[in-house]
Amino acid sequence: MAFHVRGTVLPDGDVRDLWLVGDRVTFEPVGGAETISDGGFVLPGLVDAHCHLGIAFGAKPITSLDQARELAFTDRDAGVLALRDAGSPYPYPELDDEDGIPRLARAGRHVAAPRRYLRDVGVEVEQLADVRAAVTEQAKVGNGWVKLVGDWLHRDAGDLAPSWDAATMAAAVEAAHEAGVRAAVHTFSEEGVDIMVRAGVDSVEHGTGLSLDLIDEMARRGTALVPTMINIRTFGGIAERARGKFDSYADHMVSLRDRFPSVVRAAYEAGVPIYVGTDAGGGIQHGLVAEEMLILEEAGLPAEEILAAASWRAREWLGFPGLVEGGLADLIVYEADPRADLRVVRAPSRIVLRGRVIR
Repeated sequence: MAFHVRGTVLPDGDVRDLWLVGDRVTFEPVGGAETISDGGFVLPGLVDAHCHLGIAFGAKPITSLDQARELAFTDRDAGVLALRDAGSPYPYPELDDEDGIPRLARAGRHVAAPRRYLRDVGVEVEQLADVRAAVTEQAKVGNGWVKLVGDWLHRDAGDLAPSWDAATMAAAVEAAHEAGVRAAVHTFSEEGVDIMVRAGVDSVEHGTGLSLDLIDEMARRGTALVPTMINIRTFGGIAERARGKFDSYADHMVSLRDRFPSVVRAAYEAGVPIYVGTDAGGGIQHGLVAEEMLILEEAGLPAEEILAAASWRAREWLGFPGLVEGGLADLIVYEADPRADLRVVRAPSRIVLRGRVIR
């Protein structure tokens, strides 16, 4: 069955007619197509570029495909029609092409140093010499990405510290690229993010420790930033739980939180590619992409740039074509113009995924 959609299509802003035939978009009229939307503003489906379908709320690994499905459905019903799982302790390749599931870009398990990440979530590599092999193995588990833990609380030091030395982390990125996948890195600290950007990582997740000089280097290299603003707002609670035992760490986390909106704004102004990601799973609920977008607007990013970072530009980055001839039949419709009032993204009026009407 074919569907017809008419509306103001972003990013171009022209009023156009789209026909959805199976899982593809065409601008050529299709006789007998059912009109499912006439008017409004039409966007390629939203993207959550950093979430975790393999981790349930409370940082517990999921144990079944049904759990992954339910989390994916929560995101889908908020308009997220493609997502990047930035590290999953539970493999679910069976969902890659399943009807009703957003397009999936997946990493395997996080590659982490011993006792330097969430319990039971990552692969903890005991020996430095084994890091490359661990990355290569996790590249096979995902479908295009590897996730590295670049820094975490070091209990002996009482503060954030890089997971490994610079040479080991550079070798980890190199191993990912040799395996034909891209490398994303979790990093909060100044030293950790500096090491990983210079090692050639493809995307920085969180990136609270970024300096202005390093932002310029990211722009030069084309390194992406996924700032996960909702997650960074939880740093105060993390700090309070650490006080009395790790006071330097607690103070550091609060400082990183407070400066971060200006960091993200500086990254945007420098031309760093920025994508919207919520870090859903663990301490953040799924389905909050609209709130992440609104926090980016508070940080000073223009609405149209945020829409690009959450829709057409993010889809292109992940390899999921948007509303172009022959593109994928994923779209959302809003009754009002989200460029004029970004709060509109909280309430899509029509959602179509893989050529099927969800709402």
